[in-house]
Amino acid sequence: MKYLLLAYTPAAAWDAATADVPSEEALAAFATYRKLEEELIASGEFVTSEGLGHPAVSTTVRRDGGTVVATDGPFAELKEVLASFAVIDVTGRERAVEIAARIVEALGEPIEIRPIMGEDFGA
Repeated sequence: MKYLLLAYTPAAAWDAATADVPSEEALAAFATYRKLEEELIASGEFVTSEGLGHPAVSTTVRRDGGTVVATDGPFAELKEVLASFAVIDVTGRERAVEIAARIVEALGEPIEIRPIMGEDFGA
């Protein structure tokens, strides 16, 4: 079953995390994450992972009354922002939780786990 792992970071920490020269702590956390990613590639559980652009360059498209409107970011008073995502293909929710827990240990930020609806959804 495929799961989407959504990684959030505090909005205030975003600029520090995306600085031109990352801190040693950030580099160490990323190295730990890369080791986990390599392990998941080797086990066949890794599908993809990507970091996301700064929230200030995001756009939201929504219905506003009878029209559809595109609004540029940043948005007022965000406490957390979606920083990255990963897609894994594992035996079930328990394994997805194990993997997410290791990411949280490495990066220190919360991970939301969402099942991807497909042929095996609900299996």
